[in-house]
Amino acid sequence: MNELIKILISVIVLFLGIPIGNILRKYTQDEIKQGEKWFKLLTLICLIGGFIGLIIGNDWLLFSLFFIAIVSSRSLVIKI
Repeated sequence: MNELIKILISVIVLFLGIPIGNILRKYTQDEIKQGEKWFKLLTLICLIGGFIGLIIGNDWLLFSLFFIAIVSSRSLVIKI
């Protein structure tokens, strides 16, 4: 039961990455345009690291890197 609560809290924090990424996109348009390739690289590295954390069973690594990947990928999404 304790493990389930920790996982639920972690998933909620992951979902909070979506509005945080949107806020960053809104206030840092110039920086995102200049460093778009670095944001893409950061997203890719964090996704790979997150899946490695899943494979080895390290929840801290998994959720931390997925959070960074969500925030950085949401910053890259261009609103049409």
